[in-house]
Amino acid sequence: MASVLVLNSSASGPDSVSRQLVASTVEQLRAKNPSLQVVERDLDANPVPHLNVETTAALRAGQTATAAQVEARAFSDALIAELKAADTVVIGAPMYNFGIPSTLKTWFDYVLRAGLTFKYSEAGPEGLVTGKRAVVVLSRGGLYSSGPAQAMDSQEPHLRTLLGFMGITDVTVIRAEKLGYGPEAREQAINDAVAELAKIAA
Repeated sequence: MASVLVLNSSASGPDSVSRQLVASTVEQLRAKNPSLQVVERDLDANPVPHLNVETTAALRAGQTATAAQVEARAFSDALIAELKAADTVVIGAPMYNFGIPSTLKTWFDYVLRAGLTFKYSEAGPEGLVTGKRAVVVLSRGGLYSSGPAQAMDSQEPHLRTLLGFMGITDVTVIRAEKLGYGPEAREQAINDAVAELAKIAA
C-alpha cells in the first residue's frame, strides 16, 4: 500500500499558504490512489523538542543514562520509522528569515542519525533512505528563485541538502513566491502552485 508522510511546519494556522498547498497535494494524491495511507505530523502543534546537551548525547553518542535520553532516542526511532515507511514525503515549509522554521529543522535533527539514515565510508557520506520521493512546498513573501534575492535563499538549498544527505534525491519543489506583493500576486502564486501540484499528482 502506498504511503505518504506529511510534515507541516507553518505557524500561521489556517491562513498558511504552505498548509493549503500541502492539503491540496494530499487531496490530489488520494484522488489518484484512494487507498493511500497518510501519516501527518504537525510540527507547529506538536513540535519536536530542540536538542540540548543531554539529548544530543543520546542521539549522537547513543547514551541512555537518563530518562530524557531514553525518551529522546525512542522518539527519534519512531520518527525514523515513519520516514522509512513512507513512499513519498510531503513537506510544507514557509520561509522564516530566509530559512526554514526551527520546528522543521529540529525534525531533521532527530532523523539524521549515523548508521540509520546515513553512514560514513571511505568514499564519504552515503544516504540510507533511498527509493523515495519528496514533494517540498515552499511559501515566501518575496522572489528568491531568481534575481538579486536568490543569494539570500537559505530555505530551498538547505532542504535539498538535508534530504539528499539521507539519500532522498528525487525532490520536486513547488514554490509559492511573491506572496507579499499584494492580493493579485498572492492569488496568482497560489494558483500557479496548485497547477504545478496537479501535474505532479498526475
